[in-house]
Amino acid sequence: MDDPVPPRVREYAEQVVTYVHRALGVTLEYDSDTLPVLDHYLRTVEETAGTAQPATLQLVIVTAGAYFGEVVRRRLGGRWELNPEDIEWRMVLPTGLNFAPAGFVAAAIAQADLDDIDSEFDAPPRMKVHVQQALQRMGEVSLDDYYSLCGRLDTLEHVHEVLVAVAAQLMGSVEDEEVPESVTDEPSGSVN
Repeated sequence: MDDPVPPRVREYAEQVVTYVHRALGVTLEYDSDTLPVLDHYLRTVEETAGTAQPATLQLVIVTAGAYFGEVVRRRLGGRWELNPEDIEWRMVLPTGLNFAPAGFVAAAIAQADLDDIDSEFDAPPRMKVHVQQALQRMGEVSLDDYYSLCGRLDTLEHVHEVLVAVAAQLMGSVEDEEVPESVTDEPSGSVN
């Protein structure tokens, strides 16, 4: 079976594992349990970002993005879409929900959305209304949680589950009582 991970993604992800181990003495394991360690590491990058060279900061962003994307892919499935610019690589989940992992990392370091880097979710047009509804139902979180990779993974998991339920409902394979509330609360016919 072919490895679905492009070699450059694998290489970058392994680089951040090395960086974090050197800096913190902890080995990242490509699972959600070690994402708090990566979040902590990125906060240290944030503290030194003013003194870091732009190329160094860019390398941290793309390597941590590759790692985060791999955590998501291993947990939810999906595939990489590579672009000539590493920072624009996208992870596309089976539901069509997609995002730029490096954009999430850049936002985590800056603790803000950036104008020049995509740090938002995207979805197929007919699923966008469901994504918006799912996000609205999630409630308020602190800025630290909102920009953390742990928080982004939680959000991705929730929205992904909602889209799986929506897709199943659209295909007629589940009964209404099995569909999450976020799907059944909307008026019928709202999916384009």
